[in-house]
Amino acid sequence: MDSIYNNMTRSEKQIAKYLKERDLWWEFEFPVFVYEENRRPRLYSPDFYIPKLGLFIEVCGSKDFDYEHREKVYKENGISVVFLHYYKRRMKWKFFLAERIKEIEQQRQVEAKKLTGFANET
Repeated sequence: MDSIYNNMTRSEKQIAKYLKERDLWWEFEFPVFVYEENRRPRLYSPDFYIPKLGLFIEVCGSKDFDYEHREKVYKENGISVVFLHYYKRRMKWKFFLAERIKEIEQQRQVEAKKLTGFANET
């Protein structure tokens, strides 16, 4: 029987295990529709989608891939993606991931307050 884990890199497996241990269930390579430059439609599939948080995680495992372009496209499309440069942060990736999720959630609260009319309250 083929397992989803068979299609993952070693770093993706570690992150999958970490998320599962924290009861953050995920979808692997869940497709997301984006517009690239000149409004060209594309379908990307970041490594993990966490439905409970409504955010994606892209595990950056190579120095040779153009993650900056992907990050720009996601940002322009308003899609929350944490770029986890695993190859740079082997020992600190868990802390980095937690901090980025906190930042995203704080920004979402700011935007939600604008919508609900409570933008000036703290």
